[in-house]
Amino acid sequence: MQARLICLGMAGLVLAIAAACGSTRSTAEEAASRPAPRTSASYVLAPGELITLAPAVTLKLERVNDSRCKQGAVCVWAGYVSYSFVLTDQKGNSSFVLAEDMPGASKTVTRNGLTFTLLGMEPAEPPSLKAPAPDYRVSLRVNISQPT
Repeated sequence: MQARLICLGMAGLVLAIAAACGSTRSTAEEAASRPAPRTSASYVLAPGELITLAPAVTLKLERVNDSRCKQGAVCVWAGYVSYSFVLTDQKGNSSFVLAEDMPGASKTVTRNGLTFTLLGMEPAEPPSLKAPAPDYRVSLRVNISQPT
């Protein structure tokens, strides 16, 4: 009777080792076949729109400031469009501005390991003098900094 129990115990041990080896191999194969994590993505936002970049990380386009010279107007300078954002994460809120031609601003800003780059805007041209405010849209790319 004791010999049978020892044989059953050994058989169980062999099966457990075989299962562990098989699961290790399949886990390694699964890891190799998984796509690499995304390190960047593009978004289009309207004023007031909030997007989720990751769990507990959001980005909101707070407002658009369009000081460009309206079509049909006489202006002393061309003006610019700037976009005010609020990044919210575990560290709190961080505000930043993206703009192409605004003095003191940049097309690219890095905050909390994320790099935000202005890609484009709609409308590309300023509205005409008596036109209502346009439905602004801003395109931006968000890159995740890789640990070094």
